[in-house]
Amino acid sequence: MPVKITETVEEYLECIYRLQEKEKVARTSSIIRSLKVAPGTVTNTIERLEREGFVKHVSYRGVMLTDKGRMIALQVVRRHRLSERLLTDILKMNWTSVHEDACRLEHSLSENVVDHLERTLNYPKTCPHGNPIPTKQGRILEEKTLPLLSLTIGKQGIIAKLVEEDASTLAYFWNLGIVPGTVVEVLEKPRQDELVKIRIGKDRHAVSHRLASIVHIREVGRR
Repeated sequence: MPVKITETVEEYLECIYRLQEKEKVARTSSIIRSLKVAPGTVTNTIERLEREGFVKHVSYRGVMLTDKGRMIALQVVRRHRLSERLLTDILKMNWTSVHEDACRLEHSLSENVVDHLERTLNYPKTCPHGNPIPTKQGRILEEKTLPLLSLTIGKQGIIAKLVEEDASTLAYFWNLGIVPGTVVEVLEKPRQDELVKIRIGKDRHAVSHRLASIVHIREVGRR
């Protein structure tokens, strides 16, 4: 019997998609951390998803979505990011706190509601955190961006997106002014276990390498 596309199936496929975007493959340990479920549960669910053709397990590497699994994941991501736009643009909720509410909404919106929502929002290209909203056909129209850490010291970039969206991280970035559309300059890039020093406007900040890796920029002058 085919697997019903339940909320759990959607959560796993979306999680694997997000991890693949960052790491090329989704390691089981990363899935466990992201979903906060027991290792045995993750192993059993991945085996079931593989039997149904949603994912492929690559020995000693991790899990990758098949075309079938990727299409479902993109539909979930689309609903999630449009939900975030609804919460910020229409309901005027705080930019830092909409991710969790959107996680709940993404599983309950019908395709018809999503189409109307997209039209009402005037077809936004990105979520409030700068990440691209997949099209109805499952395409990602993403501009070219670079990791903040790739900037040469003394060079500036425009913050394009934040690739992690948990509330505490977003609140931290918000307080520092690290938001899409803001100009940022890298002042100092020390060893990986030390802080990266940046400038936002007239303010200087020091952030960890891990947090700096979440920030992606586009070069000044690019559209």
